[in-house]
Amino acid sequence: DPCFILDRRATLLYANERANTAFPIRAGDALTFRIRVPDLIRAFETVAKGGPPQKVEFTERVPNERWLAAWLARLGDSGAVLLLIADMSEQRKTDRVRVDFVANASHELRTPLASLAGFIETLQGPAREDAAARTRFLAIMREQAERMSRLVNDLLSLSRIEMKAHVRPSDRVDLAAVVQHVVDSLEPRARELGVAIETSLPDGRVELTGDRDELIQVFENLIENACKYGQSGKRVTVAVMAPQDGQGARVAIRDFGPGIPSEHIPRLTERFYRVDVEDSRRHRGTGLGLA
Repeated sequence: DPCFILDRRATLLYANERANTAFPIRAGDALTFRIRVPDLIRAFETVAKGGPPQKVEFTERVPNERWLAAWLARLGDSGAVLLLIADMSEQRKTDRVRVDFVANASHELRTPLASLAGFIETLQGPAREDAAARTRFLAIMREQAERMSRLVNDLLSLSRIEMKAHVRPSDRVDLAAVVQHVVDSLEPRARELGVAIETSLPDGRVELTGDRDELIQVFENLIENACKYGQSGKRVTVAVMAPQDGQGARVAIRDFGPGIPSEHIPRLTERFYRVDVEDSRRHRGTGLGLA
C-alpha cells in the first residue's frame, strides 16, 4: 500500500514507490499539496500531538472516482507520523454489484411468481369451470415458469463460471467446429425470427486451448442476441479467422439491425443491465447472457 512518513508539520520525509505512483508528492512538500481532505488533516493533527492512531475514509473524484482508507500512527518518540492509504474502490464496487445483483434477481423472480400466484388463484376461483380461460391462463403460466427456469439456469451458470474464473482450461478445442455447431443449433430460432445466418469459416481446424462448453455458451449468447435484437436487419454474419501474424484466432459476429447507442456500450456486461427492458423480456432475455 502507499506509505508516507511525515514530520509534525505534515511535510513529506519519505514515500514508498506505491505512494509516489498513486499520490505524487515530492520530499519536502506538505501533504496538503496533494491531499486536501479536512477529516484526514484533523486526524493527522490529533496523531501528531500524541493522540491515538486514527483511521479515515474518503473519496477522490479526480481524475477518477476512488474510495480510499487512511491509517495514521505516531512513530515512537520521533514525532514523525506514518500514513498508510489503501484503495478500497474494487471492494466498494464489488459490494455495490452484489447488493444490486440480489435486488435485481429478487425482482426478476418476484414478477413471474406473482403472475403465477394470481393465475392459480383465478383458476381455483372464478375460472374454475371456464375451459377457454383455463387454456389461456395455463399457457401464460407455462411461459412464466419457463422464464423463471431460464433465469435460475443463467444464475447457476454465472455462479459456476465465477467459481472457475481463475482455473486455466487445458483442453484443445476446434474453434471453427464450435462456431459451426452453435450456428447449426440456432438455425431454427433464426428462421423463426426471419433472420439468415451467413458463415465464413476457414478450411481445416482452428485449434486453441479452451473449455468447449463455455465457448459454446459465449457464441450462443452473442449470435442469438444478434438474431433477436438485430432482427430488422434480416441477416447475421459470423466469421472465424485463423491465427496469423502472431495474433490469435478471431471470431466476428455482426448484425444489421439498429445497433446499440454508444452510451450503453460500457455497461453491456453488467448483470441485469438492459438497453430496452421491454424488448429484452419480449425476446425472453434474462439480462445475464453478456455478464
